[in-house]
Amino acid sequence: MAFVKDFVWKSGMSVEELVSALGSVGFQSVELDKASRIIVKMKESGAKVFLTFTSNMATSGLRGFFAQLAAMRIPDIMVTTVGSIEEDMMRSFGEKFAIGDFRPDDFALYEEGVNRVGNIYVSNRSYENFESKVKPMLEKLYARKKVWPVSEMLTEIGLALNDESSILYQAAKNGIPIFCPAITDGALGFHLFMFQQDHPDFVVDVVKDFANILFATSQDEKKGAICLGGGVSKHYAIFSCLLNGGLDYAVYMTTAHATSGSMSGATTSEAKSWGKIKDDSDVATVIGDVTITFPLAMIKALEELKRKGVLK
Repeated sequence: MAFVKDFVWKSGMSVEELVSALGSVGFQSVELDKASRIIVKMKESGAKVFLTFTSNMATSGLRGFFAQLAAMRIPDIMVTTVGSIEEDMMRSFGEKFAIGDFRPDDFALYEEGVNRVGNIYVSNRSYENFESKVKPMLEKLYARKKVWPVSEMLTEIGLALNDESSILYQAAKNGIPIFCPAITDGALGFHLFMFQQDHPDFVVDVVKDFANILFATSQDEKKGAICLGGGVSKHYAIFSCLLNGGLDYAVYMTTAHATSGSMSGATTSEAKSWGKIKDDSDVATVIGDVTITFPLAMIKALEELKRKGVLK
C-alpha cells in the first residue's frame, strides 16, 4: 500500500519530478501521475494510440502542443470536432486569438464582432478570412475527385497549409489520420453545404470514414486512448475500439462529472460495462482543466519515454 508523502519544493525541480512528487500527495494529484505512467505504458507496449480532444482545446495554445505530439508520432489516430479544424486553419492563415476575461460585457463583444470561447476571443474577421481561403481549397479537392471521406479530405487540407505549428499539417505529414465525425457542426460545415449547392455531386462521406477508423485497428492490436474532454470526439474513438475488442489503456481528462450521465463525464468503469474498455485495462481519470493537467502528465511521460529510448 502506498502512503501519503509531504510535497516539498526543490530548486530547479523539473516537470517530471513535480508530477512524480504529486503522485504521493493524494486526491487528483495521484490520478495525474497515474495518467502519465499509463501513457508511457501505451507507447512501450506498441499500442495503437487514439488522442481525442474537443475544439476549445485547439482554440487555446494547446494547439501547438498537439501539433508537436503529431510530429513526434505520439498518437496514431486523432479525433476531434470541427471547431478544432477551423481554428487550426485560422491560426495557419495568420489569425491571432486574444486572451480576454471570463466575465466581460458579452453584448459589447457582439457589437464589436468578437466571439468568446471562455476567456479567448475570436473575431468575425477571422471567420471572414477563413471563408475566403476555404472555397479555393474545396475547388482543388473537387477537381481531383467528387467524393471525400472526412479524414482523407483533412489530410489534403493539412498538407496545403504547410505550417509546422498546425495540427492538420503535422498529422498529414506524419501519416496520422484526423477523424471529425461532426464535420458539419460549424463554419466549415456551412461552407461545405454552400459548396455543394453549386456542386451537387460533391460528397463528404462520413459513413466511409467510419469504416476507415474501424479498419485502422484490429481485435489483435493493443489499443490505448487519451481522451481530453468528451462528447463526440471521445465516443467516436472508444466506440470504434468497442467493435475491435476494447481498449487496453485509457486516460480520461475532463471537468465533467459522472452524475450528469453525459459522455463527457462517463467514467472508465462505465465504459467497461459496454466493453469499450477491457476489464483488466490500465485506466486513470483526471478531473481538472486540461490546459493544466494534460501538459503536466504528457511532459512527464515524454521525459520518461525519451530516457528509456522509446522516443528518439
